[in-house]
Amino acid sequence: MHRRRRTALLLAAGLAAAAPVLTACGSDAHPGAAAVVGGQRISQAQLQSRVDEVRTAQRSLVRDDAQYAQAISRTGSLTRDTLHTMVLERVVERAAKDAGITVTRREVQRMRSGLEQQTGGAKALEATWLQQYGVPPQRLDDNLRLQLEAQKLAAKLHTDTRAPAFWKALSKASRELHVDLNPRYGTWDVQKSSRADAKIPWVREVTAAQQPA
Repeated sequence: MHRRRRTALLLAAGLAAAAPVLTACGSDAHPGAAAVVGGQRISQAQLQSRVDEVRTAQRSLVRDDAQYAQAISRTGSLTRDTLHTMVLERVVERAAKDAGITVTRREVQRMRSGLEQQTGGAKALEATWLQQYGVPPQRLDDNLRLQLEAQKLAAKLHTDTRAPAFWKALSKASRELHVDLNPRYGTWDVQKSSRADAKIPWVREVTAAQQPA
């Protein structure tokens, strides 16, 4: 059976470096919100729920208390990284929408199947995405959909996800959405479409073996 190789943009949580937590509990304009993106609040409760999803998945994967404590220590900036991902999801979706890009469920499943073949099955893929990128199993399809949106955006721009044209499109979407982070989580760099204190790029290139459409 013939396969083609496709490069996927990995929007991974857990890549941003830790930064000092400020004492503010909310911005003056949006008290109680973790962030406001496109006029819509990401509440502290929503953020905490997403963080809890990761912690619950880590606990189910690692039963040993010492190993679980080690997993937590490796993801000490999980809350900030999770918010970064939640904002970035909306930025990429806006950029894709502006470009008239859509992603079907079939395309997501095709990518997932290719990655499952590479990692050794569905459970192995879920464990890999959780351990390496902080994506819990219930968010895996959403993460792959976002990757495909970014991949299609780059293709439409006749470039790749490392090129200035791609980042310019994300910058434009960030500007349109007027991203406003709670000060305790830092600030949003419109030009980089990233938290300003993120030291490590959120882009990773992974190759998925895919079946021809």
